[in-house]
Amino acid sequence: MTTPEATPEAAPEPAPEPAPRATPGATPGATPGATPGATPGAASGATPRPEPLPVVLAGARGHGRWHLANIRRLQEDGLVRLAGICELTPLTEDEYGGEPPEQSADFGALLESTGARIAVVCTPIHTHTDLALAAAERGVHLLLEKPPAPSYAEFRRMADGVAAAGIACQIGFQSLGSHAVPAIRALVADGAIGRPTGIGGAGAWVRPEDYFRRAPWAGRRRLNGVDVIDGALTNPLAHAVATALALAGSTRAEDVTGIETELLRAHDIESDDTSCVRVTTAQGRPVTVAATLCAERADDPYVLVHGTSGRITFWYKQDRVLVQRAGHGPEELHFGRTDLLENLVDHLVTGAPLLVTPDATGAFMKVVEAIRRAPDPAPLPAAAWRRVPGENRRVVPGVDGLVAAAADTLSLYSELGASWALPAGQAAPGSARQSGEPSAQQSAPHPPKEVSTR
Repeated sequence: MTTPEATPEAAPEPAPEPAPRATPGATPGATPGATPGATPGAASGATPRPEPLPVVLAGARGHGRWHLANIRRLQEDGLVRLAGICELTPLTEDEYGGEPPEQSADFGALLESTGARIAVVCTPIHTHTDLALAAAERGVHLLLEKPPAPSYAEFRRMADGVAAAGIACQIGFQSLGSHAVPAIRALVADGAIGRPTGIGGAGAWVRPEDYFRRAPWAGRRRLNGVDVIDGALTNPLAHAVATALALAGSTRAEDVTGIETELLRAHDIESDDTSCVRVTTAQGRPVTVAATLCAERADDPYVLVHGTSGRITFWYKQDRVLVQRAGHGPEELHFGRTDLLENLVDHLVTGAPLLVTPDATGAFMKVVEAIRRAPDPAPLPAAAWRRVPGENRRVVPGVDGLVAAAADTLSLYSELGASWALPAGQAAPGSARQSGEPSAQQSAPHPPKEVSTR
């Protein structure tokens, strides 16, 4: 099976750190710097260290460069061995930084010739399912980039095939490896912020117009008749959605009872670049996430847990948490993070539980499906956006504040008085409700409107 040319799914993240970070707030009993897969006592010669697991990387350019650096980091630690790279156009020595391993455009053949135990798939969204199943058919375990698929049907085809093959599959929501996630859940369960009332998420990013021309599928909802469903909430800021659902304790498909979407665009693209979604959960608490790629200034995305007597803000790219509660001063906490490939290796060697299984992304995929089924994103009026001189990008004035307000109040853009959105109760351009249930706005109390604590 040949893999399509790998291209960036989002802006590349910084290269992985060369050594494990300190992990205040990590799971009790965890040893900072411990190597998953290494038997205790191995350093003293008591037990031989396991052989490095051979890994094939499908997609080594764009965001794949981050995975390549991460595999090399774990290779230096003796956990894995980069056995092959799948690209239509092989990496040059300059691109790789030396002589690359075996390369091929045929993913299946490369898995077989290298004897790979793990495949890391970082290719265009619409290729994920077929490549994942090609690995599953050969008994190769998977780290599959987010979003796992462009539709719920394709997701189920992938997840069911992986389960039938009996292989391990980790979905690449790196934020869910943060030790802050279980720590926040514990704080909420202990009543630190009173009764939880809802979860907000905010992502205000900037992207140049070239971002939507970086690959044939970029900024597209469909390509050659095949679903792609690129968009602010499904791809670059998908972590905000998945992390909000995780902190709500609503990660499985059956946890979702209704979804409302508002999808708009300032760019000449098919997909949304300024959007929001509100998920009604089986618990009755709303999850609202607002995102834009047309911010006036870039800011770190965050998730906000609302309670009757406080709030918890989680900047998931920084693993940083701010706890604000009645009767206490603000408390800032910093956490470590477990790398998802490292966790997959640990799972295969020691049986440690996987952090992000396919079923744990079912609720996220329900959001993707709602966006797929919604009307195509409506273009914003020309007066609602402007070009930034010398920066080749478009800005929606005031959108930064709207994104923050949506997370603060669990409201949609149309309920916040955006000049380019219709008032609540009318069908906003590009908006859709995916169930007949009452909206979260109607069925769940909002915390008071307040200034963002970013």
